[in-house]
Amino acid sequence: MFDLSSAAHMPHDLLADARDRALPQSQEFAAALRFTGLSPLQLERMQDMVVLRRKFFGRIPVAMINRARMDKPERLLEILQEEGMPRTPVLLSPEQPSPELARLGALPLMTPASVAMLDLSGNTDTRRARLQQKWRNRLNMAEQGDLRITRQNMPVDAGHWLLQADASLQKARGYRSWPIGLTLAYAKANPGQAKLFQAFQGKDIVAGILVFTHGDRATYHIAHSTDAGKACNAHNLLMWSAMEWLAAKGMHSLDLGVVNTEDAEGLARFKLGTGARVKALGGTWIYWPPLGRKLAPLAAIDLRLMRA
Repeated sequence: MFDLSSAAHMPHDLLADARDRALPQSQEFAAALRFTGLSPLQLERMQDMVVLRRKFFGRIPVAMINRARMDKPERLLEILQEEGMPRTPVLLSPEQPSPELARLGALPLMTPASVAMLDLSGNTDTRRARLQQKWRNRLNMAEQGDLRITRQNMPVDAGHWLLQADASLQKARGYRSWPIGLTLAYAKANPGQAKLFQAFQGKDIVAGILVFTHGDRATYHIAHSTDAGKACNAHNLLMWSAMEWLAAKGMHSLDLGVVNTEDAEGLARFKLGTGARVKALGGTWIYWPPLGRKLAPLAAIDLRLMRA
């Protein structure tokens, strides 16, 4: 959880920055990693940027920096070497496009993804007006139905139906997200900041979503809806309930995650129907200090190919 005792001694601009970060760069995420036994490095000279250190194949050390603002990438790479990683490969996934990385010799590995960012500012009428018409119509139908919405802290239970449903979906569709252990670690390390919203028809749970809060922002983590839940637009009502609760708690935005119009068109439509805007991230790069700027010409070619 965000350490208010230390925050009291931080300059106002640094405090604001610490509370306005993507989930992988938040103090809350770092606390969850520590709870699992990992030891993320937090670069004090880069406003506590979170660096995850792992070993590939059990022996190759790699540093990973995800969703970080990289306004000064050259200084960041210098600090990493000063922190004892002079030969460690670094995987960099900036929060925003960072072509400066190519000049420094980082090679692009993956083209930039886009995420849906939902503005929670204003009042209820303002947020409702931002909804796309079809999305708002489905919300209206759900509100007129027999659904009951509940909110609670996420139970620390690996067998919880929502976690198991998400794990089954990952297996069926062949993708990987957070392991259950890390999700539970977030709930343990940050009491009250993993909120579970569930929709009931009578005594039956028909849908649920799990939202993480971190600083002044929130992130839509996982969700699942049964066939009955889909038939009554439970997901729309759950999302709206979460939006209103988060806004009341002072959260200024909700990160709805990656927008994939090719493999998950329906989910992308749902996210954008909330009125969220599409934000491009900075792709994924690899930098190896021993070569440094020697790879800059190759990086520039790869960058042009990625944009083609």
